[in-house]
Amino acid sequence: MPRTNGGIIGKRNITSFGKCTQTAKTSTGNVCTQPGTRLAKVLIVAGGGSGSKYGGGGAGGLRNLELPVSGGSAVPVTVGAGGAAAPQDTGNKGSNSSIVATCATHSSTGGGLGTGEEVGQPGGSGSGGGYGPGGPGAGGAGNEGGFNPPEGNPGGTAYTTNPQAGGGGGGAGAAGQNAAGGCEAGDGGAGLDVSPDFGNIGPTCSVFAGGGGGGLFANNASGAGAAGPGGGGGPGFYNNAASGGGNGTANTGGGGAGASPTGAGGSGIVIVKELSKASGVWNLKSQLKAIQQGTWPRFFYELDYLVIAGGGSGGSSNGGGGGAGGYRASGYGPSPLQGSSLEIVPGSYTITVGAGGASSNPGFGQNGNNGNDSTFSTITSTAGGRGQAFGNYNHTGGPGGSGGGGGGRDGTPVGTSTVPGGDGNTPPTDPPQGNDGGAGYRISTENGGGGGGGAGGTGGNASLNTGGNGGSGAPNNILGPSTTYAGGGGGSSGGGKLFPGPINSPAPAGTGGSGGPGGGGAGAPSAPGNGTAGTANTGGGGGAGASVYAGGDPAQNISGQGGSGIVVIRGPSAVTFAGSPCCAFTGSTHPGGDKIAKFTASGTLTVS
Repeated sequence: MPRTNGGIIGKRNITSFGKCTQTAKTSTGNVCTQPGTRLAKVLIVAGGGSGSKYGGGGAGGLRNLELPVSGGSAVPVTVGAGGAAAPQDTGNKGSNSSIVATCATHSSTGGGLGTGEEVGQPGGSGSGGGYGPGGPGAGGAGNEGGFNPPEGNPGGTAYTTNPQAGGGGGGAGAAGQNAAGGCEAGDGGAGLDVSPDFGNIGPTCSVFAGGGGGGLFANNASGAGAAGPGGGGGPGFYNNAASGGGNGTANTGGGGAGASPTGAGGSGIVIVKELSKASGVWNLKSQLKAIQQGTWPRFFYELDYLVIAGGGSGGSSNGGGGGAGGYRASGYGPSPLQGSSLEIVPGSYTITVGAGGASSNPGFGQNGNNGNDSTFSTITSTAGGRGQAFGNYNHTGGPGGSGGGGGGRDGTPVGTSTVPGGDGNTPPTDPPQGNDGGAGYRISTENGGGGGGGAGGTGGNASLNTGGNGGSGAPNNILGPSTTYAGGGGGSSGGGKLFPGPINSPAPAGTGGSGGPGGGGAGAPSAPGNGTAGTANTGGGGGAGASVYAGGDPAQNISGQGGSGIVVIRGPSAVTFAGSPCCAFTGSTHPGGDKIAKFTASGTLTVS
C-alpha cells in the first residue's frame, strides 16, 4: 500500500487512497469503476476511415480527457468500428467512440472516408485528396467535432495531373502529406503518443490514430504513400493490386490506405485510468491551499530497486579484465550491499540503462573502454572501469563502479613486477557499489593481466603466464529467482606468442582468467586470442585480449565488450507500473502480488 501523509498544515491527518486502475475497452460495453473514485484519465479514439482509389483514409478522432466518473458504477462505453474496405472508388467513414461520465456523453469522431475522384472528406482526421477532373484534389478537414484541443488533422492534397497520386490521410499527431508527383503519393499523418498518461499500451506501443497512406494510379508500388508514423495507419498501394490497400490496425483508430480495392480503417479504443481518491480529515483552508500548490493529495510508494551499470571492456596484449558495472540495490540483495528503499511519488521517471564498454581496438597495447552509468530517480550506478593493456608505462586499471584489471607490464626491468588494478566504488557510495581490480604481472615474456573487480569481490591478481580471475558478482532475487549480477572480466595470458628477437620460439601456452560469476567474460588464454564479452543485462566486465607478435593478425587480440546494465523496480500490489518503449520495458506481477518493472534498455517509467 502507498504510504500517505495528509499533514499539509498542522497535525498529520488520516488519509486513505483508492487504488489506481486502468482498463482498455476494445469493444462496446461497460467499465466498472471503484467505489469513491472521483476523477479518471480517459482516452477516446474513434474508428479510422477506409481509403479510396487514391486518397488515404483519415484516422479516428483522438481525445485525451480528465473526467469525473460515478464511483462504483458501470460506465457505458462505445468503441467505434473502422470504415469497411470498398472495391471501388469511395471508402467508408469510421464510427464514433464515446463514454458516458456522470450523465454527460463525451465522444470522438470517426475518421474521414476516402473518395476516388474528388476532394477528401472531413472526420476526426480528414481523408487524403483524390483525383478529380479539373478539381483541386484537396484533403478533407480534420477535427470535425470542433473540439479544443483538436481531435485530429486534415488530409493531404492529391496530384491531379496524369499519372494521378492521392494525398495521405490525416493523423492525430500531424496532417497527411501531399502527393509530390504522379509516382509519389502522400504519406499518412503521424499518430499521437499517449504513453506519458497511459503507459505502454495498445498494439502500436502507445501511439494511436495514424493516417492511411495515399494510393497510385500507376503500377508503381514503391511510390505509394506510407502509413503515418505509428498509430496503426495502413500503407498505400497502386490501383487494381490484388492485395489492395493496407488496413488500419485494429484498436488504434488508424486510417485505411488508398488503392483499389481500398484499405479498411482500424477500430477505435477507449481507455479509462481511475485516479487515486483522497478521503479523511481535511479542514477547508488546508485543502484549498494544498490544491493551489499542487500538493493535494500527498502520497508516495516505497519502492525497491536494482540498478546495474554497464561493465567495462578488457585491455589487449596481456591486458586486465574489465571492471563490472556498479551494483546498487535495496531489499533483495545480500545484506552488506543493501541500500534503503526509495519513497517515490506518482509520476514519470527517466530510466537510463548503461551500455557496456566497447571492445578494444585491434593491435598491440590497446586499452579497454569504460561502460556507461545506469540511473533511476536519485540512484546512479557508475560504469565499470576499463581493463589496461601491456605497455612500457604505469598501466593501472581504470577506476569505476568496479575497477578494471591492471596490465601485464609497468616498465620495470624484467623480473617479477605488478601493476595495480583500478579503484572500485568510484565515486564512493554507501554501501559500496563495487570492488578494486586485480594486479597485472610480468616476468620475462610470461605476463598476465589482472582480473576486473566485481560487485561481490576484488579481481584476482595475475601470476606467471596466468591471467587473474574476474571478481565475483552479487546475487539478487528482486525478479523472483536469484540471479547474480556484476561479475568482473578475466585477465589474459601472455603465453603462446612468438616473441621477436633473441627469443624466437613461442612461450608456453598460458591460462586466461575466468570471468567472475555474474556475467563476467573470460580472458584469452594464449596469443593470439580474443577476450569473451560480458553477458548482456548483467553489467559483467569483458575479458581481456592476448598479445599478437611477429606478424600475427591484430584482429585476433581484441578484448570482449562489457555487458550492458539493467534496472528493475519492485513495489506493492497497489502500485501501477507502465513503461516505454516496448522493446525496453517488461511489466509483471510477482506470485506474492508485488508489481515489477524491468528495463533492459533506457526508457520511461510511469508510476501511479
